[in-house]
Amino acid sequence: MTILDKILAAKAEEVASLKQSYQKGQKLDKIISASLYDSFIQSDKMSIIAEIKRASPSKGIINENVDPPKQGKQYQAYGAGAISVLTDQPFFKGTMADLQAVREVVDVPLLNKDFIIDEIQIDRAKDYGANLILLIAAALPKSRLQELYDYATQQNLEVLFEVHNEEEMAVANDLQANIIGVNNRNLKTFEVDLAITERLSQLIKKPDTLLISESGFKTTLDVERMVSFGVKGILVGETMMRSGNLQATFDQLSIPFEQKENR
Repeated sequence: MTILDKILAAKAEEVASLKQSYQKGQKLDKIISASLYDSFIQSDKMSIIAEIKRASPSKGIINENVDPPKQGKQYQAYGAGAISVLTDQPFFKGTMADLQAVREVVDVPLLNKDFIIDEIQIDRAKDYGANLILLIAAALPKSRLQELYDYATQQNLEVLFEVHNEEEMAVANDLQANIIGVNNRNLKTFEVDLAITERLSQLIKKPDTLLISESGFKTTLDVERMVSFGVKGILVGETMMRSGNLQATFDQLSIPFEQKENR
């Protein structure tokens, strides 16, 4: 089994339990209307989805003692266009309480970063304050992805539709996803290659698509490489979680688009 297979097997068990214990609308503590698409598509600089992630299957423990609301407030203060909160517990050490706690202290769009395979997870994401959810093309058949995509948009949630290869990009195009995330990390091997975004960016059909590149960003040069391929936003997790100077990290990665164009 690949890492993704193991995660999805565990997620199926989690969803079965959730259907016994969770009812739509039981939280709803704080709801903020915020569009990642509108914010990123209009920005004159590279927008950042800054991620809160304690651990990962590939890296192990990254920052086990992170205080999610404190980290979220810092991300917003230093210029994050959106914040991603990993809520998978077995493999990433996250919780839905992390998402809820961050929502209480920030106003930027909030991504519930998890392995979504059922509508009940979408209900829960909205209840806990998310503005958008992640759908991973590699995780489900096309027909099921379409159902979940439609359900999320009906709940007024945006969808970050994640792809990793040509076949998955074709699915994104067929679904007419307006926010496409290219994951530079292979979910089967967890190796990272920024060339994946370069290759797949050329296959997007809708001109108004918002392209997000995910994983592998450490330097300004990494980001500059993406600008010419139409990338408007980057998702940054490990680099943020290990940063000893978040302001400097944001300054390095959130470059004005003309900075690259004028060189």
